[in-house]
Order: sequence, then structure tokens, then C-alpha cells
Amino acid sequence: MGHQELYHPRGRIERTNRLSTTMPRRGFLRVLLLALLSLGVEGVEIALGYYQSCAQMSDSTMKCWGRNDYGQLGDGTTTDRSTPVEVSGITNARSIALGSYHSCAVLTDGTVKCWGYNYDGQLGDGTTTDRTTPVEVSGITTATSIALGRAHSCAVLTGGAVKCWGLNDVGQLGDGTTNYYSPPVSVSGITTATSIALGAYHSCAVLTGGTVKCWGRNDYGQLGNGTTTDRATPVEVSGIPNVTSIALGWHHSCALLTDGKMKCWGRNDYGQLADSILGTAHPQGITGITTATSLALGYSYSCSLLTDGKVMCWGDKYKGQLGDGTNTSSIIPVEVSGITTATSIAGGIQHVCATLMDGSVTCWGYNGRGGLGDGTTYDRTTPVEVSGLILTFPSPPASNTTNVTSPPPSLASPLPPSLPPPLPPPPPNRLIFGGDYKSSATRYSVLTALVVSIIINLYMTTKSR
Repeated sequence: MGHQELYHPRGRIERTNRLSTTMPRRGFLRVLLLALLSLGVEGVEIALGYYQSCAQMSDSTMKCWGRNDYGQLGDGTTTDRSTPVEVSGITNARSIALGSYHSCAVLTDGTVKCWGYNYDGQLGDGTTTDRTTPVEVSGITTATSIALGRAHSCAVLTGGAVKCWGLNDVGQLGDGTTNYYSPPVSVSGITTATSIALGAYHSCAVLTGGTVKCWGRNDYGQLGNGTTTDRATPVEVSGIPNVTSIALGWHHSCALLTDGKMKCWGRNDYGQLADSILGTAHPQGITGITTATSLALGYSYSCSLLTDGKVMCWGDKYKGQLGDGTNTSSIIPVEVSGITTATSIAGGIQHVCATLMDGSVTCWGYNGRGGLGDGTTYDRTTPVEVSGLILTFPSPPASNTTNVTSPPPSLASPLPPSLPPPLPPPPPNRLIFGGDYKSSATRYSVLTALVVSIIINLYMTTKSR
């Protein structure tokens, strides 16, 4: 779509009779319990797009809800849905991602299927034809995770290479050109990627060793290399050598560090960097966030899931996307109301969702096209439960079976008057991310037994004192 912008535990246990003083005994037990229960969550991944939301289930199917005028829900129709519907033909999903108006899934065999809006070739099937049901991406057979942007898509392959396809007007495909591609092209110089995230027009990858490289649009410093020059090939983000994961918003980027802290950079007109500065091309710390486990970014807000199961958000709150019961923006992280047991989060343009320890999925923010999944189209400033998507905690899987699990990020809604207008219908001139296997029966059983053993030991030690 041309150049219109819309979008998008810590403590430890010592082998003695007492707990380390780095975390209160009760708090440590709580973190361990959260970790244990999260091993068995049935809905193993959530992803959000511009107006739509999807969940990957433990049986490797997908369910989606929200806006559907380009077929982005994948149910064979173009009818909006305010409650979840099943994606047609997806029975072996390994990882999922949503863009503005398109959706993709990595399958267990390493292939990728996409559906929805395709004007810029973002579905990767060699055409520019919109699809209401999934089609296979050409030439991808060893994908491990995927991320989607405004109108481009990228996949991490076995071994660490990255391939991208779709819109490339500012080099967001990373191959050194600004040519549009429907068949995927290799990102130049990226051979050790462990995860990837996409913003509206920029892309970033975490590499083995914890460094980050980014490419694409850089007018707000969102590439984090100290400049505002667009890059058609990857450049290293300065000053963050210990990254575990990344998330991208429309024009800003954030990284989660190994010590549980965050650093963010790029556009900051709504306080999405948790600071009063207008923006920065250099990563800066987020005050008050020291125990983060995952991140979710939208158009002009940021959120973090903490080790205690709470969620903190900051930035623009025009549609209630900070989740604290108000519509007042904040440059200081505020706690999302009523959430104390979250296990994962995902961000859209102006809505956010979280999976909870009890198996439910809850969402808040903009809901004009049903993206919150509660059966209504009313915006919500506090979390509401997604209808009919109760995620259970099943028994460990039988041997020779495989459950699929993965964490994040990526984008959704009519924007406030100060933001760009919504996407026009075609033909136009049009958030996060990846996942991995987490369980054969053996892996599940070993992890569960280990955590249960630790909890029981702690409980007996505490009781005897």
C-alpha cells in the first residue's frame, strides 16, 4: 500500500536449608508455580494484527477473530468475527504471526502458509491476489519462526538465515535493494538469527551471542544505530550486547536483556519509550522495569510482562490500550488492571492480549472490529475475556506426540485524529513473533517433575521452620 502509515525469577535456590535472599520465599514459590503451569497451557501462542487477533492451540490448529475484509482470519470468508473462528486447513501450526491485514503460520514440516491481503506480495505465493484461506509461501521449507510487518514478512530458517518477502520500498527486506519481491529473498549477512521481529517498515533480528541487527526505515532512529538513515542491509544496534528477545512497534523498537531490564529506541511522540524526549536513535533503559520476561509493542505504546505475572504498559492510551481503566496516556509504566497471572502477551496497533495461568485469554483496548474477541465491538480500558477460548492445562502428552509452545511478538484499530488515516480498499497506491518446539513427552515430563520437586522441597522446608 504505497507509503501510507498506519499501522503497527529471579531469585535462586541454594543447595542448603534456606532460600537465597534475592527474592522473598513466597514470591519465589509464586514464580515457580507460574512457570510450572505455563508448561501446559493449551493455547500456546497469541498474535495480534492491525484489527485482528489469533491464537495457536496445543493441537496445532489456529483460531482468529476481529477484522476480516481481506480474508485475514483465514476462515474462507470476508466477514468480521467478534468471537474466535478456526482457520481453514491449519492443523499443524508451529508458530504464528500477524501483520496489518495478513496472517501467517509456520508448520511443523518447516513450510509456511499465509492468507489475507496481498497487494505487495506479502503472502509470498508469487501473486498479488488476496486469499481468504491459507496458501503456501514459495521456497520456504525449513522455517522455525516468522514475523510480519505492515506489508512485508520474514522467516527465520534452520541454521539461522532469514528470508523476507513483500513490500521493500525502504529496504525492509534487507537484501540490499528496494525491489519488491513475492518469492522470498535472503537477508544479507544474517546467518545466526535466533529470533526476528518486524515493525511497520523496519525489521530486526536477535543473533547468537545476544546482539541485534536491524534494517529498513530509520527516520525516527528505530534501527538503533545512532543515525536516521534508512538501511537496505542490516546494521548493528548500538550498546545492547546481551539481548534475549526483541519487539517492534510502528516506529519504535525495544529489547529484553538477560537481566530482565529493557532498552528502547525510536519514535516517542506518545511516551512509548517511557521518557519525555521526542525520540532517540540510541537504546535507553526503561525506568522501573527490572523483571521483564517478554515484551509487546503497538503503534505508540509498549507493554512488558513481569516475572510476578503482572503486565505494565506505557505510552498512548487513546483507546484504553494501557489497560488501567483510563484513557490517559502515560510516560511512566502503569499496571494493567486485574492481571496477576499472565504467562504471555501480544500487542496490536491499539489493542493488547494476554494468556493467563488459569487458561483464559484476556484483551483490552480498541475493539471496533471485534479484535478483543468478547462478542462485542466496544472498546475496553480494562481486560475482558476472549469468548469461547478457554485454555486448559492438559496432562503431559503421550510419548511419540508433540505439543507446540512458543512465546511472543506485533498490530489494530482506527487511529486518533493525529495519526494516519485507515487503509483504503485495494487497489491501494496498505504486534510480536516467533516460536519453537517446547515439548515431546520426555521434555514436558522432565521439566514438570523438576519444578514440582523444587516446589515440594521448598514447601516442606518452609513448613518445618
